[in-house]
Amino acid sequence: MSTTIQALSPEAGRADTAALRAYDADALARCAADTGQPWWRRRACAEALTGRVPERRLAELISRVQDTGDVSEVRIALLGVLADRPELQPWLRHEERQRDGGYGMPEAILRARGAVGDRTAASALAALAFSPWRHRRETGEAGLDDLAARYGVEAVLAELGDARPEDRSVRVVMRQRAGEDVTDALADPDRGVAYRAQALLTDPGRLRAYLAEAPTDEAKLWAAYALHRLTEDAAETRRVYEALGRPRVEVAGLDEELRAAIVHEYGPWCEERSDPRWRIEALCTEPPPAADPAERLVRATAALTAAGLAPKPPVSCGDAHGQGDGTYDVIGYGEDDGEVHLSTLGRFASGHDDEPAVRHALEAAGFRWIDGAVGSIEVTGLGVYYFGARVPLDVRTLLFYWQD
Repeated sequence: MSTTIQALSPEAGRADTAALRAYDADALARCAADTGQPWWRRRACAEALTGRVPERRLAELISRVQDTGDVSEVRIALLGVLADRPELQPWLRHEERQRDGGYGMPEAILRARGAVGDRTAASALAALAFSPWRHRRETGEAGLDDLAARYGVEAVLAELGDARPEDRSVRVVMRQRAGEDVTDALADPDRGVAYRAQALLTDPGRLRAYLAEAPTDEAKLWAAYALHRLTEDAAETRRVYEALGRPRVEVAGLDEELRAAIVHEYGPWCEERSDPRWRIEALCTEPPPAADPAERLVRATAALTAAGLAPKPPVSCGDAHGQGDGTYDVIGYGEDDGEVHLSTLGRFASGHDDEPAVRHALEAAGFRWIDGAVGSIEVTGLGVYYFGARVPLDVRTLLFYWQD
């Protein structure tokens, strides 16, 4: 063969997938099993073996899957093409697989168990399908779909019951696929289930009817949110909001200026289990007046200069950290590497050391200093993604948010 595997996969991310799929299967298998080759080339070769694994290489490839010291990306790719092999079944089902610490391996093993029809994996797959991480959720859903295709939906649901929210979420999805009305799930006590239900609804008329019959105000809010998603009729959403008494999550110490800045920045993209009142408030209330970011930085720099604090040129929080982005700019000052943070969400300023001279200079220039007491207020019920977590954050973190 004139072209080599090395030529078809010269570097990470540059494999000629179509050509590898037509390449000699034995050569691909040897490369996939060769720990001396780069992991990304081995993975490409493993993926190209789908449906044509050479029998003479089977034991060697299985040993690579089972080797917890090998690269997870390669093990996962090999598992994808070997999962249906009967030689691998006992290993897949063994309880020790739950302790495999390789990155992505627990999910890949569960997916494989679903693919081969292991109904005992249904509960763990349901938990995976309820994950806030999209790739984990899709893996769990694929495994459950495999089980449903083999045994039928009712058999899968019988493995799950309805006690756990993750089980009820699967039930909602499968009911909806079967053409059932799942509007009743908007009243589920778990907000994750209610959120999933609203995302599946497509009939504005049914949602309007449900607004009159929903058993709780929270269910009505989910219906209003789903209706707005479908129609984008802000006036209709506001009518529901007004009829329910303009419901909102009250947070002690959170005044209207802070609240407006936070709700309009985070309400539209808050996490699934957030209180729906934050979502509806973001849709139905006026956002804060738009500010001129450049003017704000000029004004702050001028105030610090007038106070004799020798400010440095402003930089975004992403530039200050060397990566990422967020909701504040940074102005360094003085010879001791002091910093002041200016929020992009309003006239809010803060600093790690709470330097009085800085605070007084900026307050005189029209900024609002966020001190420790105000900054530590937790904005309850509003889940925001922050370094892997999806939980309520405090005012300081929300006003001066950075994510790499």
